[in-house]
Formats: sequence, structure tokens, C-alpha cells
Amino acid sequence: MSDPTRLRALLHDWLDAIRTPAALCDDAPEPSALSIWDPIHLGVDEHGHPVHVTLAYRNMLLAGEPGAGKSVGLNLPVGHAALSTDCDLWLFDGKLVELGLWRTCAERFVGPDLDDAITACQDLQAEMDRRYDLLDTHRRRKITPDDAAHGFRPKVGVFDEVAYYSATVGTKTQRETFSVLVRDLVARGRAAGIIVVAATQRPSSDIIPTSLRDLFGYRWAFRCTTDSSSDIVLGAGWATRGHTAAAIAPEDKGVGLLLAEGGEPRRIKSAYLSDEQVYALADRATALRAGSTP
Repeated sequence: MSDPTRLRALLHDWLDAIRTPAALCDDAPEPSALSIWDPIHLGVDEHGHPVHVTLAYRNMLLAGEPGAGKSVGLNLPVGHAALSTDCDLWLFDGKLVELGLWRTCAERFVGPDLDDAITACQDLQAEMDRRYDLLDTHRRRKITPDDAAHGFRPKVGVFDEVAYYSATVGTKTQRETFSVLVRDLVARGRAAGIIVVAATQRPSSDIIPTSLRDLFGYRWAFRCTTDSSSDIVLGAGWATRGHTAAAIAPEDKGVGLLLAEGGEPRRIKSAYLSDEQVYALADRATALRAGSTP
């Protein structure tokens, strides 16, 4: 962090990378902030083409063995959401140190306390129900960008290592309560502007049951140890059709198979943000959200 000029250059390079294609013309102005309604830059495919996904009205699941690049990939939707001043960021991180880099941008940050995680999920659920009551009253189906002016901004809930809360700490009753709440948010939240991004290094059926996995519009499988683990993330049968994250070499960190709705798994290399870049982006996002730019 000792070279401010270099940090600004890194920041601008990344902001350039995550612009929508229409904004890449030479005379496009430098964006002061992003939007959660715009495509998110995730990396490049095997042909070197940039890969973007739109998170609004979608949810995302990231999984893979430890060290495969899941945390690096998770920084990309989190960073975009942090820089998007038209959404609120809710972060859940049992280890504190992964999403903790972004905590100054978050409306709410939950650490290792499972009771706090349950309370936060209940609050998101209550907000979701309130929004559906409003939509029903006004005979509408979903939240739109215009609703931000009326206090209904999208809320992006990011869970790093969902297994920590659903299978590791607390009592069985607490873990089950948490799992039910997360499933409800994933199942019903999209139209209400509640977006869930969940990550785990334990791609197993007890952590990602089929009934939950199939609710995620985007599934990103980093290297897995077995074909069955890969299928738990992407969906049953993909390994037998030649799409398995178990075939990713251990040295190919950050490489994963991305399944978007209606398509086939696509091998992509995740963009990389160093801790230094993350801190620079988090500082900028914090200032943007406070109404000023560093």
C-alpha cells in the first residue's frame, strides 16, 4: 500500500475490466460506481474471452477443495457488489479473515457466532416477506432498479464457508434452523431483490443437498477430488458427459467450471485480486458508499 499511484492504476484497471461491453468504447467516462444490475466480470474462458454474469435475480454457488481458488473467485462478486452503491452487502464469514477484507463496505457483517448468523438470516427473511407483501399490494412480480429510490435496494448476502454454520458449530437444532433459513432465502429471495452467494470447500451432499443446489442459477465448481463431488456442485450427470472439476490439475488454481442457467459448464480462469488490491477496492467502495471518492 506504499505506492498510491500504483494502487490507483490497479483500481482503474479492474474497474475497466468489469464494465459492461457497451462501456468499453474509448470515449466512455470512468465510472464513479458500479451497479448490481450490471454484468460482473469473473475471468476469461479457454479462448481468452471475458466471462460476465448478471447477479440480479440470480444466486451463485461456488465450491471446490481447499486451495483451488474458491476464495479468489468469491472476491469478484463481492467486489462488484461492494462497488455497487445501489445494493446493500451482508457478509457471513465464520473465519473472519476472508470476507473481513470487505467488512467496511458491509451493511451487516456476521462472524463466527451462529446465533448472530441465524438472527441476520431471519432479518433478511423478514425483509423479503415485507417486500413480497408490498409487491402483492401493488400487483407486481419483482423488485426493479427504480425501487432503490423508495428504499428497496437489492441486498446481497454472501456466505463464505456455509458449512461452518450448517455443519460445524452450534447445536443440531441451530444448524438446521440456519440451513432452513438459507434455503428459503435462495428459493424465494430473487424477485424480492435478495441475492445469495454461497461458497464452501466441502462439496458434499450433506452441505449442498440437491434440493438446495438446484436453486442456484450459477454454479462454479473449482477443482474437486472426485467426479461425484463435481456433480454435487454442477448437477448430476455432468461428469459422465465430460464436464468434471476433478479433471482440473492441482496447479491450475483459480480454474473452474461455470454452469449458468440453460447452458453447459464452461471452463474459465478466475480473475485475481491480491489482498492489496482488495483493500484498495474496499477503501474506494467505503468512500463511495459514504458519498465521497478517495
